[in-house]
Parts: sequence; structure tokens; C-alpha cells
Amino acid sequence: MQTDQLLRRLSNRQVQLIAIGGSIGTGLFISIGSGLHSGGPGSLLLAFLVYCLFVALVNNGMAEMVTQYPVAGGFIRLAGHFVDDAFGFMAGWNYFIYEALVIPFEISALAIVVRYWSEDVPIWTMCLGCIILYTLINCLVVNAYGEAEFWLSSGKVILLISLFLFTFITMVGGNPHHDAYGFRYWNNPGAFAEFRSTGSLGQWEGFLSALWIASFCVVGPEYVSLVAAESKHPRKYIKAAYKTIYFRFLVFFVCSALAVGIVIPYNDPTLVSILIGTGSGGGTAAASPYVIAMKNLNVSVFPNIVNALLITSIFSAGNSYVYCTSRSLYSLALEGRAPAIFKKCTKQGVPIYSLALTMAFACLSFLQQGKESSRALSILVNLVTGGAFINYLVMSVTYVFFHRAIKAQNVDRNTLPYCGWFQPYSGYISICFFIFVIGTFGYTALKPFDVESFFGCYSMAILSIILFFFWKIWKRTSVKDPLTVDLVWECPAIDAYEAMERDAPTTFWQEMTQTFRFKRNKAGAV
Repeated sequence: MQTDQLLRRLSNRQVQLIAIGGSIGTGLFISIGSGLHSGGPGSLLLAFLVYCLFVALVNNGMAEMVTQYPVAGGFIRLAGHFVDDAFGFMAGWNYFIYEALVIPFEISALAIVVRYWSEDVPIWTMCLGCIILYTLINCLVVNAYGEAEFWLSSGKVILLISLFLFTFITMVGGNPHHDAYGFRYWNNPGAFAEFRSTGSLGQWEGFLSALWIASFCVVGPEYVSLVAAESKHPRKYIKAAYKTIYFRFLVFFVCSALAVGIVIPYNDPTLVSILIGTGSGGGTAAASPYVIAMKNLNVSVFPNIVNALLITSIFSAGNSYVYCTSRSLYSLALEGRAPAIFKKCTKQGVPIYSLALTMAFACLSFLQQGKESSRALSILVNLVTGGAFINYLVMSVTYVFFHRAIKAQNVDRNTLPYCGWFQPYSGYISICFFIFVIGTFGYTALKPFDVESFFGCYSMAILSIILFFFWKIWKRTSVKDPLTVDLVWECPAIDAYEAMERDAPTTFWQEMTQTFRFKRNKAGAV
């Protein structure tokens, strides 16, 4: 059975690791240092805790909707189905642009990271190599793509665990200096840094700066929704993936913020020089707070290992973004919100023209060759971060409308595959939070007023408003009536697929055991 022209071939472990692959990128290893410098370890940890909490509220609603409707396009099509067709149009194009712009950022970051070892490597060759590899991997049948992403994402997990172990071992004295520094840097220079202003206001601005960095690093619910249409046993595997996101937030993001604040002070001279542009190594592993700590402690070899794993981590993130971007454009075409040509899929279930346009955006990575490359990448980061806020606002609004329809039509939420907690209040709280964040994200561009920074921060918000009203006026759409909105939708097709599926669903750890047992048996046979 097919979902439109996509094929349900992703296993449980592949779904889980694709979700990890999309959620862990450059920000968690390099950009997080900027949040440490501007906010201090205390503000950084609080910022990650706060942002993870509100994204968890979004995840709570998304899990309930997507497990019931694991459709192509995920939250994009849900927005149009439950809220307004114009809202779905805006959500889809915002997400497509958001993801399409992340791809060249990750490719550029990877090209720079390779130069940690040698400045002689031309950046354009690395960019071209990434574009070719991403195209080839994403042209494969989806389970082959899933297998590739499984192993690439495994490298990220290994890297994070290694860095957490490095933090713990060195802080208790397991370093060449035999210095058990513990939480020393929380006391000297302190837990909260001042940013832009002094005193309490400066510390508040430091927290906000750290919060923006957290927003660039913390993602998750959207990637799970987009793989739902190509997952085997979607209601079981997608439910499991959503439930593990809470654990992932705590271990990957919050623990990373804590570890970074332990290993170096926020005023470390090397970190400061890299961030203000006077030091070398910006954008490479040399800019990672962990690598700076290793050099401060005279730890050799490990920085090279971190850089090697960082390359696989960045490559994996970019690979996930290519997948999600092409699927979002495909889902727009399914609903008539993009040209029909983007619905065309190969026999392997790959939306080939959607992939082609996605890779055209990847070519923006060649901007890194220019003299103004860092400026261009800074604008890309602002555009991407602004787009992420809108995505979560869309998901929250969609859930509130979904809940309203469920209640109006007297459907018992306990009969759904997943029933979220504290609803619909979780949705309302997250709506308020992300409206606040979207409005204040670019406050630094207002005093003094900076045109470039202002449009860098608010272009996606302005574009989203334009897209919404353009489609609403042209198509004369209306807000969906909760009493008449279709709550059956694609459920019969999904129910029929799950009834026909011969293979019994398996858990993540069962599949992991089978995978490595098969490889051992294969090695023994040889």
C-alpha cells in the first residue's frame, strides 16, 4: 500500500534515528558557544530548559494529531485541513523556505570544519561534493535512505556521549593538569553574563541571547511528522518516536547546555576572540567550547576525533534537511498549493522534481567562497531561526483547532492512538510563547535601528503574513467549521494498510539487536 506515491518502508530504528539526525546539527557543538559567551552558563542552561519545555508542549499536541493522521506532509497538511487552506499554504511555504535555507548553512559549515586540518582545501570542492552525495542518497528508495541516515545519526550519538564523558572525567580531575575544576566557572567569572547592558537588564538580555541560540539548536517534532507517511506501522512507530523526544530534549539539549557551561568560562579568551572575529578557527571545531576546553587542558588527539565526528554530524543534519524539504514541497503539490510537477515520484517513491528544486537551494552554499560569506551566513541563520518560530506557532494553532473539532463532534480523545496531557491548554500556552518570541526575536535591531538585522530577523514573519493573505484572497478560503471538518480523512486508508501489513511491529531495541546480530552472523559466515 502507498501513501499517495510515497512508500511505507521506514523501520522503527530508522524513524528514530532520522528524527535524531534532523535535531542535532552544528548549533549544538559550535553555535552554542555564542550563547555561553553572551548569557553565561546559568542563562544558557535556563534558556535551553525553557525552550525545550515549550517545544515539548508543541510536541504534546503534534503527537496526538500525527499518530491519528500519519499523512504525507505532516503538520503542513494538518494545518490546511483543520484551520484554513490559506493557513496550510503559508505553513507549507514557510517550512519549505526554512528547511531549504538550512541546507546551504550546513554544507558551508561542513566545508569550513574540514579546513580545521588544512586551509588548502578549496571550499567549493567540499560544497560540490556534499551536493552530489545528498542528491545520490536522496534518490535512493526510502528505506535505503533511512539506513544511510541511521548510521550517520549514530555518529552524532557517539559524539555527544563522548563529549559528555569528556566533561565528567575532566571536571573530576581526569585531565593532564589533574585539576578537579568542577563547577568553578559558575562562580568565577559567574553564572550569569551581562550582554549589551549592565546589571539586571544586561543579565536579562544575556538570557534572551542564549534563548535565541537555544531556538536555533532545539528542534524535533516537525521531522517526525514528515517521516510519518513513509513509516511502517505509523501509529506505533511514530507514537514511539514522539514519546522519546522528551527524553531527547533532556539528554541531548539540556545536558549539552550544562556541559558547555562546565568546561570553559563565558569569558574564555579563545572563545571571545573567535566570536568577535580576531581569532582563527571560527566555524570549525576550533570554535567548539569542547575543543577550546581540550586545548586549555592540553588534551591531544581528541580534538581531531571530535572534528571527524563533527563532519559526520553536520553531513547527517544536512541530509535530513534535504529529505524534509523535498517532502514538504511534495505535500504542497498534493494539495494544489505548488505546481503539480512536484507531485511526480520515481518508482522508488522519490519526489524527483521536488528534490531537484531542493538541491538548487543547496547551491547557495557556494556563497561561502565570497568575501562577504560570514555576513551571508549570519543572515541565513536569522532567517532560519525566524522560520522555526513560525513552524511551532503553526503546529500549536493547528492543535487548538483540531481539539476544537474533536470536542465539537463529541469524539473521545482517549480512543486516539495518543492522548496528549493538559490539552488544549498546552496549545494555548505555546501559542502565547511563540507569538512573544516572534515579536521580540529581533529587538536588538531596533536600538540602534539596523535595516539589515531587522529584515534578517523579521523577513519570514512578514513573508508568512503576505503568503496567508495572498492565498486567502485569491482562493477565497474560509476558516474550517469545527462541526463539519472531516475527522475521518485518510484514516480508512491507513487502517487498511496496517491491517494488511504482514510483518509484526517491533521495538527500537529489538530492531537494533536484530541489526547487529545479522551483521555478526554475516561476518562469521564469511
